[in-house]
Amino acid sequence: MTSSRVSSSLLLRTAAVFAGAALLTGCAAGGPAAAAGTPHAGPSAQAASATAGGARADRDDPATEGSNLAAVTRLFSAAFDDPDSAEAQAAAAVSVAKDAVAHGGNAEAGPAGLLAQFAAAHRSVPGAQVVIKHTAADGDLVAVHYQITADPDDERTGLAAADVFRLAGGKIVERWAFEQPVAQGKAASGNTNSMFSDLYKPATPSPAPTETQEEKNRVFALDAYDTLFKDRDVSILDRAFDPNYLQHNPVAPNGTAALKQFFGGGASFPPTASTVSLADGDLVWTLSQAVGATSDDPYTALDIFRVDGGLIREHWDVVPAATAG
Repeated sequence: MTSSRVSSSLLLRTAAVFAGAALLTGCAAGGPAAAAGTPHAGPSAQAASATAGGARADRDDPATEGSNLAAVTRLFSAAFDDPDSAEAQAAAAVSVAKDAVAHGGNAEAGPAGLLAQFAAAHRSVPGAQVVIKHTAADGDLVAVHYQITADPDDERTGLAAADVFRLAGGKIVERWAFEQPVAQGKAASGNTNSMFSDLYKPATPSPAPTETQEEKNRVFALDAYDTLFKDRDVSILDRAFDPNYLQHNPVAPNGTAALKQFFGGGASFPPTASTVSLADGDLVWTLSQAVGATSDDPYTALDIFRVDGGLIREHWDVVPAATAG
């Protein structure tokens, strides 16, 4: 289904060795589970999800995807503003399975875990409101990219966050949480893009992608990512990326030139791979882990790529200060 771009106050890297990799992903190195990559041995999350991208349901079911997305956004609306309220408790009990698995820092399982996450956001940002920026629903997965801020009109305040949920029978049974402070001050890279805005404007607008095209976009973006960050094949930048692609991580400037310089300088960093991914509209979302990781191992980042006309045009990410466990 087509991803929505919603802004509402209610409903809505680490060490220097990793800094170069942030030019694309804003995290320690990043790379997807390859549609055409080499399988990893052992009980790794990558091996299990190389083609499925972590989905356990039909990716061509718009009705269920729409219902799942509505369930998640209703939960944000009912529970975020006052996680301790009776309304929030009731909404979480209805929407989150008692044994729902949680990934991300010290995330707690079940309904109480999600409410604890919302409560922690209020402690970090007094007067916090949630402003949903991008959403996606694909198969049994739903993703929400949002700002936590006391000033919904200022995209340069508060926290950047992204959550991915797996639903079964209309209830959340698994979730991944990513959060980082919104960058402050003038970026050394010279990048003035906010961490949330939509800037890509095609010369000729494309029609909304079909479900078939969304899946092609997902495979395309993850394969490009894998080719660069696992195979170190810099030529993929000329084949799969817009030379002027738009970057929303302030660590990096727009365009591919800096990436070429980085990889040409013999950069070395641990490879990572995408273990969970979604495609909705022209956006592809990916959660990454170290190559060979299991589903219980830490997640390094969530990245969002806009794919249009056969090229990656725009990128956002949320990179926790510590990897999400």
